[in-house]
Amino acid sequence: MIRTLAVALSLIGSQTHAVDFYFCWQGANDYTMTGQMTINPVALNKPVVTQDDVLEFRIAGYQNGQLLGKWDMATRDADASWLLNYDPGRSVFMTPGDVGLGVSQAWNADGTATDCGNPGFGFNLGNYAQDFCLNGVWVEESGMPPETPFLVSPVPVDPLCRVYAPTS
Repeated sequence: MIRTLAVALSLIGSQTHAVDFYFCWQGANDYTMTGQMTINPVALNKPVVTQDDVLEFRIAGYQNGQLLGKWDMATRDADASWLLNYDPGRSVFMTPGDVGLGVSQAWNADGTATDCGNPGFGFNLGNYAQDFCLNGVWVEESGMPPETPFLVSPVPVDPLCRVYAPTS
C-alpha cells in the first residue's frame, strides 16, 4: 500500500512540472500543422524523447489557414500509429536519417499514410517525405523532403508558424 502510494505520488509530482513545447510545420502548397506536446521533465535529460515520455500531444492540420483536421494522443485508437522521436538537446523532431528508421514520426499515420482513420488526420515523417494524410488518403501535395526541419518553440505558434510574443 505504501509503495503504491509512493509510486503514485512520484508520477503526480513529475507531471506537475511537465514541460510544454509547441511546434509548427510548413509543408508544400500552403499546408501547415501546429501542435503541442507535454513532456515529463525527467525525459529531457535523455538523448531521445519518445512517445513513451510524452504526457500530452495534439496536432491540427491546415491549408491556407483553414483547419483540415485534428488528432491527439488522448483520443487515439489503440491501433493508430504513434511514434515520436525528439532530440531535446537540439530541440528538433528527428528524421529517419537521425534514428536509422524508415519512419521517425508517425502521428496517426504509419509512413504509408493509410491508417489515419476515416474521418481522421495524421502526419508522418518517413524516408520519402514529411506529409499529411486526411480521411485515410495520403495528401501527397503537402509533402516536404524528409530532412526538412520544423519549428519547435517554448511558446505557442499560429497556423502560419508565427510565434506568439509573450505579453507583459
